[in-house]
Amino acid sequence: MEEEIKQHDVETATEQDNGVNDGNIQETKPEKTRKQKIIAETISWIKTIAAALVMAWFITTFLIVNAQVPSGSMENTVMTGDRLIANRLSYLFSEPKRFDIVVFKFPDDESKLYIKRIIGMPGDTVTIRNNEIYINDSTEPLDDSFIKEPMYTPDAVYHVPEGHYFMMGDNRNNSSDSRFWQNTYVAEDKILGKAIFKYFPSPEILVDK
Repeated sequence: MEEEIKQHDVETATEQDNGVNDGNIQETKPEKTRKQKIIAETISWIKTIAAALVMAWFITTFLIVNAQVPSGSMENTVMTGDRLIANRLSYLFSEPKRFDIVVFKFPDDESKLYIKRIIGMPGDTVTIRNNEIYINDSTEPLDDSFIKEPMYTPDAVYHVPEGHYFMMGDNRNNSSDSRFWQNTYVAEDKILGKAIFKYFPSPEILVDK
C-alpha cells in the first residue's frame, strides 16, 4: 500500500512539472522585445505615409489642379504668387463657358500650365476693334468689366476652330495670351480644370468672377 501511494505521488508531481493541469496546457507567449516594437511601429508609419502619398497622387491627378500663379497676367482677379485649386471634374458633364477661368496646357509648350479666361468659344469670330472685343456679329462690345484697366491692342480678327477656345488674361496690357501665341487656340482636351478657389494668401471663391 505504501508503495502505491509513493508511486501516485511521483506521477502527480511529474504531471505538475510538465505544466499539465486538468488536461489544459498553459502556454506562455514571450513579450515583444523593444526592437520588435520599434520595427512594428516603423512599418505602421510607412504604411500610413504610403497611403497618404497614393491619396495625394490620386486627388491631384484625377480631381484637382493645385497651382501657383507665376505672373500678373490675370491681375486683379488672380495675383502673382497666389495659390489656387482648379476642379478637373468641372467639364466632365458640361462644356466650358465664356468667362470661365481655366488652367490648361500652354499650346506652344505643353510642359507649362497657364491660367487665363475663356473669351472666344468654338466657332466664334472674335473681333478686336478700337480696343474693344466683339463676338460674331454683335454690335455691342463684350462686357469685360473684370479687366484690370482699359485694353490697348492692335485690331485683329480671330476665327476660333471647333473644339478650341480663345484665351485672354484679365490684365490685357500685360498678358501673353491667344493674341500672341504661335498656336493661337487651346484645344478642349488641353483644359485641365476650372479655377474655383484661391486659398493663398487669403481664401477666395473664383467662380463667376
